[in-house]
Amino acid sequence: MAGATLRERARYWFDNTMSRGTVSLVGWLAIVSVALIMAVTGLTLWLAPREPEGAAGPGQVLWIALMHALTPGKLASDKGSIAYMAVMFAGSLGGLFIVSMLVGLLSNGLREKADRLRRGRSRIVEKGHTVVLGWSDQVFTIVSELVKAQASHPGSVIAVLAERDKLDMEEQIREHVGDLGRTRVVCRSGRPTEPRDLTLMNLAGACSVVVLSPDGEDPDAHVIKILLALAKREGAHPPVVAAVAATRNIPAARLAGGGEVHLVDSDDTASRLIVQSSRQSGMSVVCMDLLNFDGGEIYMRPGAEVAGRTYGQALDAYETASAIGLRGPSGVTLNPPMDTPITAGDQVIVIAQDDSRIRLAARGPAVDESALAVAERAAPQAERTLLLNWNGRAGQIIRYLDAYVAPGSVLEIAADHPRAGANLDGLRNLTVNVKDCDTTDRYALESLGVGLYQHVVLLSDDRFTPHHADTRTLMTLLQLRDMQRVLGERYSIVSEMHDESNRVLAEVTEADDIVISDTVIGLLLAQLAENRHLADVFGYLFDSRGSEIYPRPASSYVRTGAKVTFSTVVEAARRRGETAIGYRDATGLNSPPHYGIVLNPPKGRPIIFKEGDSVIVLAER
Repeated sequence: MAGATLRERARYWFDNTMSRGTVSLVGWLAIVSVALIMAVTGLTLWLAPREPEGAAGPGQVLWIALMHALTPGKLASDKGSIAYMAVMFAGSLGGLFIVSMLVGLLSNGLREKADRLRRGRSRIVEKGHTVVLGWSDQVFTIVSELVKAQASHPGSVIAVLAERDKLDMEEQIREHVGDLGRTRVVCRSGRPTEPRDLTLMNLAGACSVVVLSPDGEDPDAHVIKILLALAKREGAHPPVVAAVAATRNIPAARLAGGGEVHLVDSDDTASRLIVQSSRQSGMSVVCMDLLNFDGGEIYMRPGAEVAGRTYGQALDAYETASAIGLRGPSGVTLNPPMDTPITAGDQVIVIAQDDSRIRLAARGPAVDESALAVAERAAPQAERTLLLNWNGRAGQIIRYLDAYVAPGSVLEIAADHPRAGANLDGLRNLTVNVKDCDTTDRYALESLGVGLYQHVVLLSDDRFTPHHADTRTLMTLLQLRDMQRVLGERYSIVSEMHDESNRVLAEVTEADDIVISDTVIGLLLAQLAENRHLADVFGYLFDSRGSEIYPRPASSYVRTGAKVTFSTVVEAARRRGETAIGYRDATGLNSPPHYGIVLNPPKGRPIIFKEGDSVIVLAER
């Protein structure tokens, strides 16, 4: 191929300079303007050397040419010879084109800049902010909870990076979250999997990073790519919390993220909560109360405050908080043995309304010995559980349930799912039967003899879209509640749903245990973003080993009908090796949103328990 000609090279160079944007175009326009002004000045000095009248040399002529180029309207006031007027006319005409092009270029440049800002491509310069990477329905729960957690910290910032329009993200957050208080939410458009886009978030100045599991197929691959992008960054690495949808992907995510990342297993957490809620009515309400920032929250207190006491003696040490466990060098233990000594190096795990309200009791507990009840703990009995519908986590739920129930327990699976009951080998305590059943059909449900079961678990069918699956769950829930009303039967029901807004609809069915998987994971991520050490606490709480939350008859602790303080209840539970954290009023059993559950009541509050009321304790099975 022949070499490029000089004209081709010049045109290529010109095209490259023109493609550099508004600044390059304005530069060329300035060169043309200077050339025009110099040409007008030279022609004026040549063709009309004595004009305009009163001109004091070439400098003043240059100024007049400049004014004609920038302000073409000045031509109307000019007087002089034809040559002078012709040159000024040409200069004004050229200036008209130059000014028009300049205005257009500036307007276009400002519009491009505004569009860039609108797209959210500028770098964040905040410090101490919380970064959220990715987008799903969990983002609304996380932002809402972080706003509550940071309400006492003016100027707090939450920064969100996702592959969405900046204005659209901000509008959706305002619509779902509402009042943001003194917290600012800053959104940026970009790909969280791209290290270049991550630089927009000023991660070096962030206090924590939350990685969301997005909606759609194979969300964990997206999370792992974000963790890899974070690991490739140079400089400071803030603590990272990430949600992984499938348990099988945890090892790959841990390898991608490294030691600075805490992983939340969404399937495992939701499965454990469903199982515990199915066996202990109100468990989901208690856990939601502990996970959100509205009511009782979990805090760590320095052991030096109560050093020298045993754990049992520390149960009444706080007037406005309830001790639930200890965190020492060996890790977290909830409801440890009552004679466990507390050292200055330990941390006391407590439930409180706010860390600023925690204070030590001024005097010893007021315990009414005459009101204490003596009751034998009932031996575990075989249970009958009905599982309605099937989905990908059903097998995991059944295996966790098998670890809880007594030998000889029965699980009946009723579903029309083609994989219902698959891969359930190795169960030790459960006998499993499978029946084909359309769970939205009233006659099919009645044929199951639901009243023969103590517990009913209603899962979301994964063959349908989340919205359609929730609709079917609501239909089944209505049928079950109506059957209870007509037949006078009583059994606990725990339902799994996707959309938090459906909880309000479900409340008309008097369903007190509803597990919204996305909401639970969002609440847990928000808690860990504020305090990563709580991961061990919630992991212990959801585990079948060790102590768990149980609502037990109040009559097993104190005499019903007698006025007692909560300190008396705490003492009664302590003597049984349990930790009392609250109670449940049976009259509020079907009253949302707390369904009669009161956590961390003041130690001196007088309470009169009735038959049917419960004391909520941390205890071994």
